[in-house]
Amino acid sequence: MAFQMNLDTIHPEPEQAYREFALDRPGKVIFVGHHLSTATQIRCLIRSITLAGATIEVNPGIEMPNHFFLEILGIHDEIGATLVKREGEIATISFNMLINAEFLHHVLRLNFET
Repeated sequence: MAFQMNLDTIHPEPEQAYREFALDRPGKVIFVGHHLSTATQIRCLIRSITLAGATIEVNPGIEMPNHFFLEILGIHDEIGATLVKREGEIATISFNMLINAEFLHHVLRLNFET
């Protein structure tokens, strides 16, 4: 089953877009390099997720780019993201566009099944 990463045709209410779900699932921050290369990746732990963004935990000694792709372990789609705030090992990120609600439910189901 394929999931679209674009905006929903029916926009969720603001409180739904920012409803936070605990995830605690491994992921990767994929740097976007010269000519859109994605060779550099760092591991992260996705602590929580919404339709609009996530809170991730990364090694505090590693510098994060402002713009990158987020990959959730077990899902092969990459989500375009922007760093909003970082305090030590905790980074707050926003997705470049709202993720599809069905995709979010798939992520949450995957986490529940494992």
